[in-house]
Amino acid sequence: MELESQKVTVQKSQQELYNFLTDVENYEQIMPESKEKFEVKSKDTFAFALKGMPEIQLQIQDTREPDLIVLGSTSDKFNFSLDVVIGDAGENQSEAQLFFHGKFNAMMSMMVKGPLKKFIGNLAENTAKL
Repeated sequence: MELESQKVTVQKSQQELYNFLTDVENYEQIMPESKEKFEVKSKDTFAFALKGMPEIQLQIQDTREPDLIVLGSTSDKFNFSLDVVIGDAGENQSEAQLFFHGKFNAMMSMMVKGPLKKFIGNLAENTAKL
């Protein structure tokens, strides 16, 4: 399953946004309002839970400074990655877009597509407010 957020403009330079999003503690600031739990597990891993959803643990799996951060699920049951692509948009501005890549069976895809689309949309919107 492939999903993508809208591209948003952020009032931070490309490098500032990259630095912000490579610190896992900062993800709490962009989580949706439906967040019920957020916990930093290590310097590159955090766990969160949204209302009505199981806990998910994400780890920074790859980076390409200053334009790409790849977060991946640490669970075999919920195998996906979330790519954050950061583009330069001028002085003290950048553009960010999220791309979700999941490997689910057809039934699971139908169940999670709506909530996941909303989730990555919320992350993008909240990133734009930084």
